[in-house]
Amino acid sequence: METNRFGVASLRAAVVLLALGGMAGGVCAAGASAPAGQRPDAAKGKQIAAQVCAPCHSADGNSVISSNPKLAGQSAEYLVKQLTDLAKPPGDKTGRESAVMNGFAASLSPTDRQNVAAWFASQTPTSGTASGADATQLGQRLYRVGVPEKAVPACAGCHGPSGDGLPVRFPKISGQHSDYIEAQLRAFREGSRHNSEPMEQIAFRLSDPEIKALADFVAGLRAQ
Repeated sequence: METNRFGVASLRAAVVLLALGGMAGGVCAAGASAPAGQRPDAAKGKQIAAQVCAPCHSADGNSVISSNPKLAGQSAEYLVKQLTDLAKPPGDKTGRESAVMNGFAASLSPTDRQNVAAWFASQTPTSGTASGADATQLGQRLYRVGVPEKAVPACAGCHGPSGDGLPVRFPKISGQHSDYIEAQLRAFREGSRHNSEPMEQIAFRLSDPEIKALADFVAGLRAQ
């Protein structure tokens, strides 16, 4: 990549803040929490999932459509954060844009988001499969080591050695569809997804072959 929108120093600062918890990309936004004293109801979330989410993500969150993410086993906090961002009005720079998901997310109350997130978080995710030599070589190197000369940190630093993620802050990505991971990395790189500044900065430094290899490798990771 010949042009660089982000300085190396700013990326390093962002990574340090992430490590300290100062850039909690998965922390629920203000107004996203259920009313005080009310616990999420996974049974009600199951009903919402069956009625609203199943066509794209399957009722248990194990999407069989490679362009749609698997939600099963994802941390509830991260799912609430994404639904909250997707529900934000057009033009809100802290939101997340999706022609399909914006309307669905906006139709859910904060309590609905908590409930459906609790349901998907309680489900067992299916395993994914990596393919090709790039996934075992380039993809693995990117995930485990990063690209120091381009100030790209190792993915494992935030998402964990096995892709389990860190609830609240970083999503679980092991076994995720490679097509979906690739699309999100491209969206971060191109600026069409902007609800995580650190991911924008990191993705901007990745080439097309690196993104593809990384997405393929992540698909084959096994959570612990």
